[in-house]
Amino acid sequence: MELTSAELTVLGLIIERPQHGYDLERVIEQRGIRQWTDIGFSSIYYLLAKLEKRGLLHTPHGPATGKSRRVFHATQSGREVAARTALALVAEPMPVANPLLVGVANLPLLSDQDYAQALRDRLGKIEARIAAVRAAQHVQGPLPRAAREVFSFSLSLLEAERQWLASRVQVPDDTQDRLQEGPRQLPGATG
Repeated sequence: MELTSAELTVLGLIIERPQHGYDLERVIEQRGIRQWTDIGFSSIYYLLAKLEKRGLLHTPHGPATGKSRRVFHATQSGREVAARTALALVAEPMPVANPLLVGVANLPLLSDQDYAQALRDRLGKIEARIAAVRAAQHVQGPLPRAAREVFSFSLSLLEAERQWLASRVQVPDDTQDRLQEGPRQLPGATG
């Protein structure tokens, strides 16, 4: 990739509308962008400086009022690199690390009761996150197409996870069968 996810996110927001770092922070917060990126408040100015140094951003009016008030604009090169990187990210499926899968892969370490409770807890948190994302989307008013698509995809993923969790929470027979079979052994254990 030509840009990291954080760099592309910041550059894309600048392409959407020239702005300064504080405006970027506000947009990132309002749109819930931190739900799917690792852009911290303190890294915004670092990313802006990095993109400017690479010639992907510029400030047409210079640093007259200090770093925090410099309005950044995308260069033509910035637009081209952002478009190529975005196209590659949309077109190519890539593995996504998901800690849930690591936990489930280690299911033999958990009791059936602990696993069932963890699923119920996660389901409640996913439902709360769905509500929060919908609320954030609702208060935005008219959004650019890109933001609408991000909200749509995010909600689709959350809904899919909610559906999977709800189906797993509803599998008491499986748990009962295993309880009747006796305790599980850890892989490699002899009994």
